[in-house]
Amino acid sequence: MHDVLETAIADGRMGDRLWLYATYHCNLACVYCLTESHPRIADRRRLSDEAMVRAAREARELGFTCVGITGGETFMLPSFPETLAEIASILPTVALTNGTLFTDRVLERLERLAGADAALQISLDSDVPDRNDALRGPENFAKVVEAVPKLVARGIRVRIATTVDGQDAAELDGVCVLHRSWGIPDDDHIVRSVVRRGRADVEGMGVVPGEHDILPELTLTADGAFLHPFAPTVRHGVTDLDLLVSRQIAPLEVPAAAFLRIVADQAVGADVVRNIR
Repeated sequence: MHDVLETAIADGRMGDRLWLYATYHCNLACVYCLTESHPRIADRRRLSDEAMVRAAREARELGFTCVGITGGETFMLPSFPETLAEIASILPTVALTNGTLFTDRVLERLERLAGADAALQISLDSDVPDRNDALRGPENFAKVVEAVPKLVARGIRVRIATTVDGQDAAELDGVCVLHRSWGIPDDDHIVRSVVRRGRADVEGMGVVPGEHDILPELTLTADGAFLHPFAPTVRHGVTDLDLLVSRQIAPLEVPAAAFLRIVADQAVGADVVRNIR
C-alpha cells in the first residue's frame, strides 16, 4: 500500500496529510461551522488520545508525510498539549484552534513544541473586532491578539487562517498587517471561502464546492473515515454521509485502502484546479 499511496500523492489524486477530528466539542459556535459545534453539544464524538497517536504512527508507516488535527476546538481536550507534542514527534503536525483557551498554564505546557515540526493554526477572520466576533463569538478577537504574540515568543510556529464571507480587500489587508506585526509570514496565512456545508449550509452561507475543488485527504472522525476535512459535516444534528469512505478507522490500512480505491478515479492534470483548501 505504501507505494500505491505515494503514487497517488505524486499524481495529485490525494494529499499527503492525514486529518484527525479530535472532537466536535467547542467553546464557540461560529456561524459557518462545518460540524455545528458549540459549548453545549450533546454528542462530542471525540477520538481518544491513544487512537490519534496510533493513527499517526500507522500513517507514517503507510506513507503519509504529515498530520492535521481539527475539531470542534482541539484544546477542549484536557490532555491535548501533550497529545499534540507526541503526534508531532511522529510526523509534522498542524493543529487547528480558535486561540481562546491559552491560559498561562496551557502556554507553559505547549513550550515543548518550540523547535518541533508543529504549528498551531489560529482562526482570525477580520482585523475589526466586532466583525470578527460576529462570525466567531464574543471576545474571540481580543483573546487571539493576546495569545498569538505569547505563542510566537515561546518559539511556537503559528499560522493564521481567515475564512472569507464578505470581507473586502481592506479588511483582509488589515489581517495581514496584524499577522506580519507578530512575525508570521504571508506563507503562513491561509485564506479560504466559507464552504456551504454544515451550519453554513443551514444559514445559506459560502460556496458550494465543485467535484474537484477540494483535494482528497483521508480524514478520521469518531463516525468513520471521510474523503477530506470538509466532508464530515453536520446539519440539524445529523452527520452528512455523502462523502463517507469507511465506518472503520482502525487499523488505518482499512480506511486507507477504501480511500485509495475512490481516489484512483479522481481527475488529475493541469485542468483540475483545487479552489478550496
